[in-house]
Amino acid sequence: MAESGAVEELLVLQGRALGSVELEQVQQLLTSHPDWSRYRLSRELCSRWNWRAPNGQLQDMAARTLLLKLEQRGYVCLPPKRRSSPNRMRQKQLQPVVHAGQPITEALTELRPLEVKELSRCPEQLPLYEWLLHQYHYLSYRSAVGLNLKYLVRDERGRPLSCLLFGSAAWKCEARDQFIGWDGAQRQAHLQELTNNHRFLILPWVHVPRLASHILGLVLGRLRQDWQIKYARPLHLVETFIDPSRFRGACYRAANWVDLGQTAGRTRQDRSHRMAVPPKRVLVYPLERQFRRHLCAA
Repeated sequence: MAESGAVEELLVLQGRALGSVELEQVQQLLTSHPDWSRYRLSRELCSRWNWRAPNGQLQDMAARTLLLKLEQRGYVCLPPKRRSSPNRMRQKQLQPVVHAGQPITEALTELRPLEVKELSRCPEQLPLYEWLLHQYHYLSYRSAVGLNLKYLVRDERGRPLSCLLFGSAAWKCEARDQFIGWDGAQRQAHLQELTNNHRFLILPWVHVPRLASHILGLVLGRLRQDWQIKYARPLHLVETFIDPSRFRGACYRAANWVDLGQTAGRTRQDRSHRMAVPPKRVLVYPLERQFRRHLCAA
């Protein structure tokens, strides 16, 4: 068993800081109810910690993941798994969606006005969005977890042009954290007031100068409002990480994003400094002038 000091230093799981008190609560729950399933344990843990989504729903999927990570690190021993996880996103198999792929090479002025749809309010367009990202983005796509916004962009004739995905921000990023000026407690309190642009796809048959930066501008202009509508919480800053071996990030810079330099070469959620990856460029976009005042609030 790790010492309590090591717990304070290392265990930040699923966006929650776990010290010796929280770890003891988990261990007591497991000891007191050895007959409970993992599903019941996760829901009870959510109730005790009041761990809920903005809509009030218990975050039991996040709690199950947290318990699994604790077991992987040797802090707890979970009861045997009784059945496959009910997480529908893991079981989801994307189905091909027929779509046009003829070259689009017109000038931007001939494609406007563009139609930008946030898909939580247009679920009928979600299968096409997911298939396009799965097929054509270099990182592919299966599903999105946690807080997220999905956008599908079409031209004035209804032809798909682009897909964007915004989701959870990185737990730590030195360049970003220095730019904001917050400390660890402030970051923990306000991290969900940031979002990360996880995917930005211009479909491979679309070749239109200045289209990418134009789309970024359109989406950023509505992102705060869409986030507030869906999650009833504020949003102050957007981040993204760019692989410099693949992209220059020119469209982000053209859309007035701020280049903060390189990451330290670890994954977005690396807590223990052991998961080395090629460094990425860090770019951010403040959604309001007073973003630091909000993000650095006590």
